[in-house]
Amino acid sequence: MSNLVKTMSKIGRTPITVPQGVTVLINNQEVVVKGPRGELSVNILPGIKVTLENDQIIVTRNNHEKQSKANHGLIRSLINNCVIGVTEGYKKTLKMIGTGYRVQQKGTGLNLQVGFSHDVEYQAPEGISFSVEGNDTINVSGISKQQVGQVAAEIRQIKKPEPYKGKGIRYEDEVVKRKQGKTAVA
Repeated sequence: MSNLVKTMSKIGRTPITVPQGVTVLINNQEVVVKGPRGELSVNILPGIKVTLENDQIIVTRNNHEKQSKANHGLIRSLINNCVIGVTEGYKKTLKMIGTGYRVQQKGTGLNLQVGFSHDVEYQAPEGISFSVEGNDTINVSGISKQQVGQVAAEIRQIKKPEPYKGKGIRYEDEVVKRKQGKTAVA
């Protein structure tokens, strides 16, 4: 076992501290994390073992197979994301750049005006909430890191930033590489 510990992945061998107010249940092939914001679960892949010791979640692998090595750090990261999600939650911010581009909150969804002949309606899936700052900033928040990222990507996909004028929907910290337009031949 000591030889196995020495060769484990750096991410996989780091224990996850369980904060106060969070309960962790480890079933046969599933880890369920409950906290003040909600409940999330992760399926344990074959070759991975998860244990709970002294308010710490320990993730180990049973063998040296290549797939088990790959899954070791993955499962640890997914469980850690669940613990962070049920305590703090996740948030992504999108900015709308362009003349006449605006957003309004409509119930639980969004009404986007992004240069089309019609407004684009986007309904929030279960577990996701929107907040709008001004008329050009969208905050996507929820407890699942994957779901928050997916919804933010779907909203960005409605009108991706174009490289000539930079108009479109982009992440708050995204840098759009600009291209030079045509120049007059003289």
